[in-house]
Parts: sequence; C-alpha cells; structure tokens
Amino acid sequence: MSAASPAHEKPPSAPAIASPISSLRARKNVDTLVGLGLAGGYVTWLLATARSLGFSRDEGFYFTAARDYERWFVLLLDSPRKAMERSAIDAIWQNNHEHPSLMKSLFAISHWLFFNKWKVFADESTAFRLPGMLMMGLAIYVTYIFSARHFSRRAGLVSALALGLMPRVFYHAHLACFDVPIMAMWISCVYAYWRAEGGGNRLGSTHAARGSLGWAVLAGLVFGLALETKHNAWMLPAVFVPHAVFVLGVHGRAMVQSLAKTSRIVAPASLVSMAILGPLIFLLLWPWMWNDTIARLIEYVNFHIHHEYYNIEFLGRTYFGPPSPKAYMPVMILATVPTATIVLFLIGAVDRVRILVMRVMRAASSLAGGRDRAETDVLILLALAVPLMPFLLPHTPIFGGTKHWMPAYPFLAILAGRGFDIVWSQLDACVLSRMPLHGNKARVARVSEVTAIALTFSGALAVTVHSHPFGLSTYVPFFGGTAGGADLGLNRQFWGFTTQSLDPYFQKNTKSGDTVYIMDTAWPSWARLVEEKRVPPWLRGVSSPAEATFSIVHHEQHMNEVDYNIWTEYRSSTPHTVLTHDGVPIITVYKKSPNHR
Repeated sequence: MSAASPAHEKPPSAPAIASPISSLRARKNVDTLVGLGLAGGYVTWLLATARSLGFSRDEGFYFTAARDYERWFVLLLDSPRKAMERSAIDAIWQNNHEHPSLMKSLFAISHWLFFNKWKVFADESTAFRLPGMLMMGLAIYVTYIFSARHFSRRAGLVSALALGLMPRVFYHAHLACFDVPIMAMWISCVYAYWRAEGGGNRLGSTHAARGSLGWAVLAGLVFGLALETKHNAWMLPAVFVPHAVFVLGVHGRAMVQSLAKTSRIVAPASLVSMAILGPLIFLLLWPWMWNDTIARLIEYVNFHIHHEYYNIEFLGRTYFGPPSPKAYMPVMILATVPTATIVLFLIGAVDRVRILVMRVMRAASSLAGGRDRAETDVLILLALAVPLMPFLLPHTPIFGGTKHWMPAYPFLAILAGRGFDIVWSQLDACVLSRMPLHGNKARVARVSEVTAIALTFSGALAVTVHSHPFGLSTYVPFFGGTAGGADLGLNRQFWGFTTQSLDPYFQKNTKSGDTVYIMDTAWPSWARLVEEKRVPPWLRGVSSPAEATFSIVHHEQHMNEVDYNIWTEYRSSTPHTVLTHDGVPIITVYKKSPNHR
C-alpha cells in the first residue's frame, strides 16, 4: 500500500510478493487462532514472571476487598436469601466501594476456585492476579483482530507485539488492579461498536457490509462491563458520539437515499444498546449500588471528580497539586514506549490522517458507495485521543504515571501496525521484488518478513525483559534507560512494590526478632509478602524507624526527608546496602547499630 492509498486500495505500483502473514485465507478461523496464540503466550509469560514481582499499594487493598467479596459469593450459593439482605450486602460491599466491583469480584472468584477449591496455584496472590493477566490477553487478542481485519494480518501481528512489548504495560499486566482491565475493555467496546456499525465484516473487501444487531447488543454488554471495570469508561461516549455524527455527515446522502428506497430508519443501534444496557449492567453487577442508589452514585461520582491529587516527580520537580505540567503525558509516552513503536506509530498515524483528509475533501457524491462506511480511521483516532486529552488539562491528577491513559495504547499499537505495513511495502517494492531471486519467492518473502518484524521488536523485547521487576523505573534507551530517566528527574517508582526485591538481602542479614520499617509498602501488601514467604517470615514490619532494626527508603524525590529522619534516629548516614537497577538507587536500607540507644 502506498502512503496515500485508502485502507483497502492497492497501489498502482509493480506487484509485490504476497505477504505470507497477510494472505492466509485458506482457513476461516486463522485470525482467531493467531490471536488466541498471541494472547495465550503472553498470559503464560505473565504467570511465569509473577512470583518475582512484589505487591503494589493498591493490590493490597484489592486483595482485602476480594476476600470480603468472596465471602458474599459463598453466602450467595449457600443461602441466597440471606445474601440478598441489605445487612449482608452493605457489610461486605462497603469495602473499597469507591471503585466498581467487576475486577474485585473476578479476583474473588479466581481466588476461590484456583486457590481454595482446585489448588491450581501455590500462591494466593497468583489466583488474585489471574483475572488481570487474562484481561491483558484479551487486549492482545482484540488488538490483533482489529488491526488484522482493518489493515492486514501482518499489521495485526505487529500491533499485538507493539502493545505487549511496552515495559510499563508489562508491569501493570501482572497486577490485581484495574488499569490493564480497563484498557482491555476499552478496545473491546470500541471493536464491538465498530463491528456493529459495519466495520471489518469482510477482510479485504472494498465495501464494508452492514453491521448486525448481535454486535450492537454485544457493544451494549461490553460497555456495561467497561463501566463496571473503572471510571475511565464513562469517557467512551466521547469516542462514539462524535464518530456517529461524523459518519452521518459523510454518508448522510447515501443514508437518506437508502431510507427512501427501503423505508427503514437508519439508527445507530449500537449507541442505543449502550445507552440502555450499559448503565443497567453497571448497576446490576455492583451490589453496593442496590441500596440508596442515588446517594451512592453521587458519592461515587464526587469521589472521582474531586480525587485527591497525589504527588509525582516530573523533570526534577515534585507536583503536589495542580496545575499539572502539560508536557507530562507526551514526554512520558516518548520516554516509556519503545522508540521503534513510536516511529511506526507516527508513520501509520500520518498515513491515516492524510488519507482521511483526502477522503473528506472529496465530493459527497463520490462517497456514496463508501469504501469504509464505518469510518474506521476516525474511530481509531478518537479512541486514541480521548484517553489522552484529559492529561492536557491543568487539574487532571498525574499520580498514576502512564497507567491512567493506557486505554490509548492498543490504538497507538494498531497505527504502529499500519506503519509497519507501509515500511514493508516500500521495502518489498524497492528491494525484494527487484532481487534476482531463484526458487520459491514466497519462502524468501516469508523469511524476510519474519526477520524484519523480529529485528524491529528485538529492542523492545530486550528492554521489556530487562525491566522486570522494576517496570516503573525503566525508561527507553533513547532517553538513556533507567539512569537517563533518573538524571532527567523522572519518577523512579511508586506504590512501594519494590520491597520484595530486598528478599535476598533480608535472608542473609536478618534474624528472628528483627524488625523493619516498611516505609511506602502498604500494610496489606506487606502481610501478603510475609504470608507467601516472599520476604523472611521472621521479619516483622513496623511503622517507624524508631521501632525498627532495619529501615528502608523507596527513592522518590518527595521522600528525601525520610533519609534525614533515619540519619537522626540512627545517628548515622551510612547505608547498610542500596538496591539498584542499572546503577540507579531504588531502595536504600539502613541498619541500626547494636550499640544504639
């Protein structure tokens, strides 16, 4: 494809060697098989690396909430009438009621089945974490399917790899949290809407077929699940409504002509489905909302609209409140998303914007047939932009780093897949098709294509593998890696999850009766570390350096004062050890002198 050609038009250049990945048409279910293979492989990778990653602050709270919810599900099976009483519901579901219940319910059910009942996992935490990992698998799968259907199977493969090989995404994909799940639900909802509106029905077709009522109903169901996953989902109408308006404006004449011929009312069935089913599912799946519904909805909305502004460091300054730096989001994307992916994304995005502008500039009559009645490029660009736009506003909290705009990443990856298609087509036309090849040209093309993809993402794979278990400390080599991020004054970590990485030191240097000031590690997370023997079980956590034999400091700029407090208490500024990643201090450990009084 040339950079100026529509999504399904072939360039008038010399015929290129057929892409082996893009031309698998013999088997009807090849997309499903490839997508499931990519998703399954990624989830397996997450499970294999879960034991080496400590628990974040939020995970500890969600573990506790999931345990309570598990008691309610057991009660529901044993005594349904009692479980439905307000006293039972409110006593259990008030735990962590500021967030919707879907993922915590899945954490609970997974723990109940895979740890308590079937003993699949040795660690309770892995059972809690499994639903989040499966959500990452869903995100990989839908990203592949979406990109493969709209562009090519080669683009789909590249898109899935681009999404999975982002160090920050890899880190968050391990956790029993909501950020990867809402990313998965975001793209799943957009994909269901796209199919409902006629997108991707026939791979390689020049005219998109009309969507189905089944997809419209599914869009409503997925939207409800997204609302019940995290509050980001309430921004999805900002994707769908402008898209529907755009489609109506571009194809309005054709729609009016169709209405005159068939007497059928043209209506966005998917939007109607989402408007009805979305809020209904949101309420039905959240028992906390079953009583005092209006008051609790208001409380939920107010909590997130007026969310506390936690601090975070950016370019050497810690922001404790608004205004947030407008450069935060774009700089953090460039600093944490592998540079090859960014370059491919820019190529793909420029291509699609250029084509979109050309199509809009055409006369309406020339669009009557509609090469893409779903206006997929508009949808992808909106789905990318909407999660990012709030972070250009001065009062949007930035305490979560990149995790709060991760719903945009699948669409960044999809456009990167399109960018690779463009690069490959140019390489194919300029080099491969002109080489004096002997024998099976398709085989040579297959090897060349696989090699090009492998070389493109070898750096991203290396950085992602190397980032574990310090994913939040890692920055791409273009920014100098972990050391470069520290030199630029970018945040090294948050949530206190790195404490587990001190286990080898604790095993060697502590004994029964020793205590440790756990600093930024949440108490429920510390309790889980001890319970699962991720740190020595004889080591007791305490809440102040004065009580502690050992004190740790998680290196964040706003916590510098903790070092000074420990120096004063221990009458020494000499660390006993410093945990580093690529030479950058992550945690400093101080040991109280035996002669200290």
